[in-house]
Amino acid sequence: MTNAEDQQLEQFRAVYLTAEDLRVAASILYNAYHDDPFFFDALYGGDLAMYEQKLRGAIREELNELWQQEQALIGLFDDDRMVGVACIVTQQVPLGEARYWHWRLKMLISTGWQSTQALINKEACLLEHLPSPRCGILQFIAVSPTEQNKGLGSQLVEAVLSWCDEQPELDGVGVFVSESSHAQLFSKHSFALLEAISIGNVEGELLFYRGHENE
Repeated sequence: MTNAEDQQLEQFRAVYLTAEDLRVAASILYNAYHDDPFFFDALYGGDLAMYEQKLRGAIREELNELWQQEQALIGLFDDDRMVGVACIVTQQVPLGEARYWHWRLKMLISTGWQSTQALINKEACLLEHLPSPRCGILQFIAVSPTEQNKGLGSQLVEAVLSWCDEQPELDGVGVFVSESSHAQLFSKHSFALLEAISIGNVEGELLFYRGHENE
């Protein structure tokens, strides 16, 4: 990376989101995950408009739940403009089959029973393969479409690693990836392959970053 690129990246700052940021964060995530293989498999039933409605609902409800449960919602900002977002959930919050009833109800209303069950099954699968109950899951990570190919994805991953290293109760953070470009990005930032897994009809890899405290 050149000095000019370094200086350009220095203008971006990673901070925790506020309640007022959630709407913009949801928009960034919607655009980023519109063609995500897992969400397409979990939510698409043959009608694109209905799929898009379900995806918006699923992202909105999950963001609101993570916010209510005081989980790590990290935004990457250029001055006051959000350009990226990362969301990490820890097992201090009931996940998978243990999800709270109010989350299930809101997801059922937003996405339907089968889609809600697919989301629960994904978490249950990841929890089964993570090395301990003291691990977080990177639920979402995305950069605005207009800000791609500027190194911001790497900066956002680094913000996640910094957060993880500051959590003494965590053994590390896992992420499920189904696209090779995403796997390459995480691998460049100290994520290692735990296992190749299939979730629904989607094949992918569970990658894991072991926090510095646990090396």
